[in-house]
Amino acid sequence: MVNSLESLQECIQQELLRHIKLESVEPYNPVITHQVPYPWQCLGAGNYAAVLAHPDYPEQVVKVYAPGRPGIGEEVEVYRRLGEHPAFSQLYASGENFLVLKRLRGVTLYDCLHRGIPIPPQVIWDIDGALDFARSRGLHPHDVHGRNVMMSEGRGLVVDISDFLNAEPCRAWEDVKRAYWWIYRPIVRSLRLRMPYFLLDGVRTGYRLYRHAFRIFRRH
Repeated sequence: MVNSLESLQECIQQELLRHIKLESVEPYNPVITHQVPYPWQCLGAGNYAAVLAHPDYPEQVVKVYAPGRPGIGEEVEVYRRLGEHPAFSQLYASGENFLVLKRLRGVTLYDCLHRGIPIPPQVIWDIDGALDFARSRGLHPHDVHGRNVMMSEGRGLVVDISDFLNAEPCRAWEDVKRAYWWIYRPIVRSLRLRMPYFLLDGVRTGYRLYRHAFRIFRRH
């Protein structure tokens, strides 16, 4: 593993970081990946960073932060506190703007809704347990939603922990669970509906605006 990590980090420095082009246009939307050097593959993008994989290193992924996006030091600290847990990734190495992580394989709940893949209750219970574990390590699960949790062989995984040092109250996961039990189970799953991305994106945007307005209302 040590030699493999050393080789991977050299590949990151010599190939990936020299040629990748990322841009963060809006802080509440995923970063834009303009260019990825061959044979790297972009697996996905969050609000801060993109996650990439190299075919010669199938058990690791590299998370590269977009220019100007903060938070990499905080994410390193979160992984340090978490240690090893089956529902979370694991930090192998880090650099100025990248992390080398254990690769988690699965389908995000967001994509499950799009593809009509059934989401069993065990996935929800697993994620609940993982978040409780994080709290026991002094962390604050924050911004946990359908795009940063996954299902793998019927079990739940949490793939984005970058905001877990944010102690501000966040109801995102509680609202996801409420939608799961009140809307998904009785309607979406029963009718085997597939949700188009434009609808999912619209719900996501509407929810963000609702939470923002709710926070303003509470302050007054």
